[in-house]
This record gives sequence, structure tokens and C-alpha cells, in this order.
Amino acid sequence: MKNNKIFILLFLIPLISCEKGVDWNVYGGSYERTQFVDSDKLNLDNVYRLDKIWDYSSGDSDNSSQIQTNPLIINGNFYGVSPKLKLFSLEAKTGIEIWVFDPFNADDNFFEKEGSRVNVCRGITYFKDKYKEDFIFYAVGSKLFKVNLKNGNPDSSFGNNGFVDLHEGLGSNSNSLFVTMTSPGVIYKDLIIVGSSVSEGNPAAKGNIRAFDANTGDLKWTFNTIPEIGEDGYESYNDPDAYKRLGGANAWAGLTLDEKRGILYAPTGSVSYDFYGGDRVGDNLFANSIIALNAEDGKRIWHFQTVHHDVWDRDLPTPPVLFDYSINDSVIPSLAQVTKSGYIYLLNRITGKPLHKIIETEVPSKSNLIGEVLSKTQPIPSFPEPFSRQSLSLDDINPFVLTNERDSLIKVFSSISKDHMFSPPSEEGTLIFPGFDGGAEWGGPAIDPINNKLYINSNEMPWILTMKKVSNSSSQGMNIYNKQCLMCHGIDHKGSGENPSILDLGKKYSFSDMRSLIINGKGLMPGFKFLDDQKIEKIVDYIMDLKDGDKTNILSVNEEVFYTSTGYNKFLTNDGYPAINPPWGTLNSINLNTGKLDWKIPLGQTDIGIKNNIITGTENYGGPIVTKSGIIIIAATADNMIRAFNSKNGELLWEEILPFSGFATPSYFEIEGNPYIAIASGGGKLGTKSGDRYVVFGITK
Repeated sequence: MKNNKIFILLFLIPLISCEKGVDWNVYGGSYERTQFVDSDKLNLDNVYRLDKIWDYSSGDSDNSSQIQTNPLIINGNFYGVSPKLKLFSLEAKTGIEIWVFDPFNADDNFFEKEGSRVNVCRGITYFKDKYKEDFIFYAVGSKLFKVNLKNGNPDSSFGNNGFVDLHEGLGSNSNSLFVTMTSPGVIYKDLIIVGSSVSEGNPAAKGNIRAFDANTGDLKWTFNTIPEIGEDGYESYNDPDAYKRLGGANAWAGLTLDEKRGILYAPTGSVSYDFYGGDRVGDNLFANSIIALNAEDGKRIWHFQTVHHDVWDRDLPTPPVLFDYSINDSVIPSLAQVTKSGYIYLLNRITGKPLHKIIETEVPSKSNLIGEVLSKTQPIPSFPEPFSRQSLSLDDINPFVLTNERDSLIKVFSSISKDHMFSPPSEEGTLIFPGFDGGAEWGGPAIDPINNKLYINSNEMPWILTMKKVSNSSSQGMNIYNKQCLMCHGIDHKGSGENPSILDLGKKYSFSDMRSLIINGKGLMPGFKFLDDQKIEKIVDYIMDLKDGDKTNILSVNEEVFYTSTGYNKFLTNDGYPAINPPWGTLNSINLNTGKLDWKIPLGQTDIGIKNNIITGTENYGGPIVTKSGIIIIAATADNMIRAFNSKNGELLWEEILPFSGFATPSYFEIEGNPYIAIASGGGKLGTKSGDRYVVFGITK
């Protein structure tokens, strides 16, 4: 009998250990960026029982705020970031607040209370030091903070009393330029390795990848994404001094880490300025590239460029996903990089060699923009098949509009360049499809590494890119506006995309308030500290229409020919729907072994879809997670829903309405053996209402 009791106790020990809890302590679930849940606690038999357990509100949202944070759950505590970038700790089981860290109270000498730019935070980084103390790294403006999880206080031994300046390692000419982080860094040993978000206009800070000592804040290494003299890739710019004046080529989407091999993978965006490259002739390494670096010292191991000389804003929007690929009886350590074009690049993650043919394909390369020299070829993967439509025809015009409006849409569609995905930008207008924010966007895919199924949501929104030659005006203010502001706020000042109108600002702001806004930025708008006082006054005068244009023409914004975009303009119906037929947003299952889509379904619903009894899909921001048991969880849509799907066939299994749209990637955790799903519900995009909720669903009975 005694021996039986011992056997029972020994049998129970691992069960008790397993029931203790499952954390989500890394952005996306792992540094491999799989967004995979290695648990079957949430499954086909119980997913319908998911119910709201708690929600949390910070109380600091405003009319245009957003939350895109993928929250972390560590040792039974929940960590997230508010719209105004307060870091907070909650009890994960109950949502009860433990502490709040307000970065704007941490250093009164650095942050100005009015006009400080609040960046979007998509995730935070967990670090346990050699003394077993727990910390969070996250960015607020140009500062990378390190906060103690025990009490919510900055670590005074790190950098400048708790933070380091993200301008460090970018060169002295970047000190007055906009730099922040929207995606979190990664921890390798005692290093915090970071990318950055910089301006997409001119001038722009460099997008160098850097590693800081996670204990002291000392800069340990820097990789120049725009190569300097003597560095590999330097010859990819025709101008030998390009590195002195160009910025961008930044890893804003986040980083991936093969911790076992010590290899860091950085996906980069284009060189600034996004849409005209007459001042950066050449292929422009290491922009639009997957760069593999030695995580220890930052030395390049290999790179692969997905777009040569990008002028279409084809940034790599999400970190690559690591997985093991079986081919010809061999297992190859691999990665999958999804793109805005709807392509997937499959590479050997040790060598950078393609797993399947990637063909340098001839594309339209004759530009009518003075000085522009486009690449004659672009690398197009032959495998797997794209997960988004690649082109449009007249047959794709939105079928739900009246005849008169349809004729108008056809007229616009017929007048723009659309022969190829890589049709040159033009003054007449060029179709960008999939759009500037699609196919894939920053939410990224989830992968089931057991069967190599990749699950990715996609946007299919047509945009029209129209270029305008910048010429010197008699008004200095207009010259500055055309160079710095026109891309976001448009020729007519009415805004473009989600950028607001600036008409009648003189009625809302005083001269001094507007001056502060221009210098420091606010919300999603960067500051323009690189402009001197005279230029600041000229642009304020122009925007507020306080004076006629100055005639002295002291400033020559455009000493050489330069073009700018007229804004981020979607191709829409009068009612604001995409001018093409649905679906406008999809969820896709791609079998990486066969290269085929197993299924594709519309993701999200619209009023016009309900009216016509079809599911249209909506634009979407934020990615899915997938469980070992075959459950996909995703919010991301403009219709305020969070949904669960069967990974085998795309069947809808569960859905629940959120207080605000969940433009973020969910997190998964377990407490006492019970499964929970967390999502940031902040809205603020696609015309949706802003909020500041974190919502947790679970199964506890």
C-alpha cells in the first residue's frame, strides 16, 4: 500500500507542474516569430465556450489614439502599454492593476508636456538579468526604457537613469531627426538588439541595426543598413557619398532570432524618400532585404534583397518566420518572409539560399520622372503561390455601385498605369495593388511547425500613387510644405489615407502652439527639429495662412529636380468602399510543403456585405495565432470582432464583439490549466472609434 502511495505522488508531480501556467513572454510568442501555441488546452471541443473574463482600461485614450500592443504574460502577471505609452502590470487572472509606469514623468528635462510625439507600440521585450531580476524594454519617442517588473520603476543603472537615446549609433547628423521603435527588440545573451522607425521623407535618420548592453545601456555594435566606404553593398549606390545624406533602410517591423545558432534576422524597408529614387540611383542595399547578422557582433552573414531600388513602398512588413523544411529527405533550417506583394520568400536560414527558384523577372523600367533609374528586373518567387491577387482589370470594378458611379470609376481606372505590379510611379497616377498596407502587414503570419502550414491575413485595397514635381515657389512656406508635408496632407491640405486635414488650423491653434507642433510632432506626426527657426516660421505662416507667401526665396528646397507623392490615396467609391470587387481582406492557409493555398476566406464584414448577403472582408491590421490543436485566433478587422477558425478548413468556430476594433495580434496564456486569449482593443484606424481596452477571454469551467 505504501509503495502505491509513492507511485501516485510521483505520477501527480508532473501534472501539477504542467498546471502551474503557460506564459507568453515574447512578442508573437517566440523569437522564431511563429505565433504558435504549443498547447491543446483550447481546442475544437471547447473553443465555443470562450467567454470574457475581464477587461482593463487605462483611461488615457483620445479621439485618434491606437493600441497595437501584443501583451506579455510573465509569471502570472499581465503587461501592456496604454495609448499614451504608460507601461502597466496587472494580475493576469483578474485584471487587477498592480502598478503603472508613466514615462512622461520619468524625466521632465527630456519630454515636453505639449507636442511630444507618441509612437505606436506593437510590443515589449522581457529580460531576466544574471541576478534573476525581471525587466521590460520598450520605446517611448526616441528613448528606450528599461523598467523593473517588481515595482514599475526605471532601472537607474541602465543608460541615463533608466533609458538610452535611440539616436545613438546613427551618426551625429541624425540627432535632430525622428527616430523611435514601433516593434520590440530581441534579447541575445546580455544584449538588447533593436531596429527603428524613422521618417519616410527627406531628411531621414539612418536605419542602422544596433545592440546595447542590456545591463548598462552601452552601445555594443552597429550594422549600417546604408553601407559606407569599404563595406559590402557600398557599390549598390551610384553616388559614392550616398551614405552621407540618405536615411531609411530601417528594420521597423521587428527582428527574428535563431537563439541556438546566434543568428539575427532583420527585415528592412526602403531608403528614404519612399517614392522617388533619382537621388539614390542603384539597387540600394541593404534596403528591402532580409539581413542575417551574427547576433554577438553584428557582422553580416548573408542578405537577400526582395525589391531592387524600391519606389513603391514595398517595405518588408513583418519579421521572417523560422521553421524546419523537409525536402528531398533532408531537413533544412529555413525561414519564410511574407511581403506586401502577397509573395512568400522561402530561404535556407543558415546560407540565405532560396529553397525554390526565385526568378529575376523583367519588369517595366522606363520612368518618365526626370532622374529616375529603375531596376530592369525584380526577384519573383516561383513557389509558393501568392496569397493575394496580383493585378486588376475592368472586370474587378466594384459591382455594388450605380451605373453612373461605375462609369466614373472605370474612367479613373483606365487613366492610370496598371500594367504591372512594378509599373513606374508617374505624374498621371500608378495603381499600387496589393496596396501600401497589403497583402501582408505588420501583424505577420502564424505557422504550425508540425505540418508547415502558414496562416496569413491579407489586405486587398487598391491605392493610387501620383507623383508631383517639386518646383520652387515664391513662397518659402509652400516650398517646405511640398517637400515635407504634401505626401501626408495632400495638395489640397485635406489629408490623405488616415492623415488628417490641416485646413483651418489657424482657427484651432495659436502661432506658438503651431510652432511647437511642427518642431516636436504630436501623435503619429514626427517633429521637424532639423528645420531652423526661420524655416519653422515660414511653414507655420503658410499652414495657418497668416501671411501671403514670402517673396525673397532664401530657401531653395529644390536645387535639383525632386518629386513627391501627392499622398496616400485609396481608390474608393463615393461611400468609402474599395473601388474593386471583394474580398477586401482575407485569411489564408498556405501549405509550405506543396506551395498551394489550402483555403482562402474573407476576413471581416461590412454594411454593404450584409446588404448584399456576402462576406466582403475588411482591411485588417494585426495577425493571427494558431494552436497545436488547430485553432486560429485573430481580430484585426474593422468590424470590432475577434474570431476563432478551424485551421484545417477555415470554418468559423467562435466570434465575439470587442468594445473597439482589435488592431493587434492576440496573446495566449494558461493559469491553473485554463486557457486564455488576450487582445488589445484600441480601434483608431480605418475610421473606427478609438479606445483603450485590453480584453481577456477564457475557459474556466
